[in-house]
Amino acid sequence: MQLYSERGFDSTTVAQIAQAAGLTERTFFRHFADKREVLFWGAEALQDFLVHEVEAAPPSSTPLDALAAAFVQAATVISQQRRDLARRRHAIITANAELQERELVKMSRLAGALAAALGRRGLREHDASLAAEVGVALFKVAFESWARDTSEKELAQVILETVANLRTVAT
Repeated sequence: MQLYSERGFDSTTVAQIAQAAGLTERTFFRHFADKREVLFWGAEALQDFLVHEVEAAPPSSTPLDALAAAFVQAATVISQQRRDLARRRHAIITANAELQERELVKMSRLAGALAAALGRRGLREHDASLAAEVGVALFKVAFESWARDTSEKELAQVILETVANLRTVAT
């Protein structure tokens, strides 16, 4: 993140990243397909966590409540210490169209996985897709707001506030 912030994503090479991490380029490529993937590392683990949380939600939970609870649980992992990292990552991605595209792909995959989880909870396919897309948009808006916020609010709090705002807007 430091190299990307200082030099820009396009100007940072894999060789520079590997050297800064004390690795060889060969070792870097054992872990990452390319330098973009450094910014998206952990996306699959987050997706698996969220899917598990949605599937484990009480049967009486509405789809939105199950999604919101899953995102709040994920937020407990993303502590205040990670806010600076999140801000830097967000700025790097926002400044690069290729990375924005990759972020959209990640969010689309997440929505698909969450829709499948909601489907396994008995929601019809169309409704599951709609709920998952809304849930991912909710998380994206909350995360970006939290990353930009200068207050000391926890991400979980921002997610809950965003859910409340969504309910207000939707009624």
